[in-house]
Amino acid sequence: MTRGDGGRGPDRRGLLRAGAAALVLGAAGCTGGGGSQVTGTSPAATATGTPTPAPTPTPTPLPHPPLWQPGPGEIQPDVKRRAVELVAALGAWPPGGQGAEAARARVAALGLPPALADRAGPLAPAAAEASLEVIVAQYGGILADSASVLVVCRQWTRGPDGSVAEGGTTVDVRLSRAEPRWAVTELHPGDAGPAAASPPSAVARVLAEPRIELPPEAAADLRSGTVHDSVLEAMLRLAGPYTLSVSVVRTGHPLDVFGTTRPSDHPLGRAFDVWRIDGLAVVDPGTPRQLIESFMRDAAAAGSYNVGGPVALPGVGNRFFTDDTHHDHCHVGFDH
Repeated sequence: MTRGDGGRGPDRRGLLRAGAAALVLGAAGCTGGGGSQVTGTSPAATATGTPTPAPTPTPTPLPHPPLWQPGPGEIQPDVKRRAVELVAALGAWPPGGQGAEAARARVAALGLPPALADRAGPLAPAAAEASLEVIVAQYGGILADSASVLVVCRQWTRGPDGSVAEGGTTVDVRLSRAEPRWAVTELHPGDAGPAAASPPSAVARVLAEPRIELPPEAAADLRSGTVHDSVLEAMLRLAGPYTLSVSVVRTGHPLDVFGTTRPSDHPLGRAFDVWRIDGLAVVDPGTPRQLIESFMRDAAAAGSYNVGGPVALPGVGNRFFTDDTHHDHCHVGFDH
């Protein structure tokens, strides 16, 4: 039998023998690259005929931002530094450093009472590894011998399967004057609670607004449905001329105005604090005073009855105020 090109076709029995030989060689793993692709082994394993397990994927490293440090313009900067050190010791640990005993040891290494670790709450979830970013440390109150520092955090944790979750909380750290450094007396981590089934429609608009920067706890406050519409609408209105970096809305703030028995508007969902305007920190002496004054006036125009900040402004009915507590942020409060 001849092929169409005039050559002699291959012998049928030869084709069968060749095909059978190829199957035997392939099953024995003696082929080159084709054999390694089928079995999934490395070239070295193919040569010896011994399968090698695929390498275990390297876990994605957790972010490790530098620890927050007070900048210029701070009042009693070491008070804030002390609070931040404690929160970082409780909210971040290397692989295998989880658990209450390890947390107590880290707190003791700071010269603070180890029992503070027992109050870490959501700052110490069950995770094999955690890292922490302190977004800002803001005063909830500063007096001659006592202080409240609101440490606003973002946290990353690694789960049992190696996955990374992101969250965060705001911790109200209480301190009292001592030598050589102020002592931490208590801490109150915030917990905004679950998201509401049907939060106000303005919540979605605020969360989607790129000119409103919200830390994890503040965003959770909005999703919980416990923040008044007056706050949400004022945020949206101020986000027209400004970029707002919000520090605290409801959760994590002292229940009373610090040093008094007057209820704060924050836990009632009727206030928010801004620590940075257009990317410039309120506490920084280099931030133009004109920018801060303009923001405070516009906050009042947006409906706030009680606007605090680092500068004194004239206003009817004590609408504006300033004190040491508000030298590092602008407070925007509402009475309804």
